[in-house]
Amino acid sequence: MDLDAVRTFVAVVEAGQFHAAAATLAVTQQAVSKRIATLETTLGVRLFARTPRGTQLTREGHVFLPHARELLAAEARALNSVRLDRRPLRVDVLSSRIGPAHVMREFHGAHPEIGISVVTHLFDVESALAALRSGAIDATFRAVTRPEEQLGGDIAAIRVLDDPVELLTGHAHELAGAASVTPAALAAHEVWMPSNVPGAEWSSYYEALSARFGLTIDTVGPNFGIEALLEAIAGSSTLATFVGEHIRLVWPSEYDLRRIPVRDPMLVYPHSMLFRIDDPHPGLAMLRRYLRSRKEHYRRPRAWTPSWAVH
Repeated sequence: MDLDAVRTFVAVVEAGQFHAAAATLAVTQQAVSKRIATLETTLGVRLFARTPRGTQLTREGHVFLPHARELLAAEARALNSVRLDRRPLRVDVLSSRIGPAHVMREFHGAHPEIGISVVTHLFDVESALAALRSGAIDATFRAVTRPEEQLGGDIAAIRVLDDPVELLTGHAHELAGAASVTPAALAAHEVWMPSNVPGAEWSSYYEALSARFGLTIDTVGPNFGIEALLEAIAGSSTLATFVGEHIRLVWPSEYDLRRIPVRDPMLVYPHSMLFRIDDPHPGLAMLRRYLRSRKEHYRRPRAWTPSWAVH
């Protein structure tokens, strides 16, 4: 089986559209379509249903997805057996859209001599920890919600990025014209986050946020991806969602969405970098030094974050 095709399949699932996956993989959209067609021919099934609004997995695509991710994890383990001076630093950022990817782009700009392989197919922190311990990756950016359970004597975590929370609304929303909004003011409004699945670290964060400030976060409904979420919010006068300040979002101009900072207090999402203490990769040492040098730029010690956040 062509692993480039498998990697492309996972990229399309995560990006939601062929053209977005092409941008992530730095290939043409035609190349993405060809790889998916080759994979579908190999498997003898359709993996995607193409619609005017994007791409959706078929039933067979849903069945194949966990196996595709395991194939890529096996590839990563094989690559990790190669000498350190011949392989790139493998860093899991969860998604190419969010804050940790922004940090790694800055690191690459400061140290282009360090080879980097960015990983985005590890959905949950347990999978990321397993990949760390197996040597499949060298580092992962995560919110550590149960440090006593998740961090053994072999894994270290350093808090590296406090990503300020913003409210995303359509132009007709009651808060659309606000320069900023307080958590107390948000208690009167419903926040819609269908991507908050049970057990995910971001779900734990927003559960703690809701409990602390009396917010209502609605997770009902299928998660059709960020593009569908943006479309729904743009067409509503009541829907709103939370996003991180560093997340990269692009939408049609007619959506006229508003990103509103949350202040008094500022809310931040606490990204930590996890790594194996005995990992000798020279690029990891460089990354750790870089993050320490940028600590004041990335950290916001006076902002609110859950009590479980790594300090």
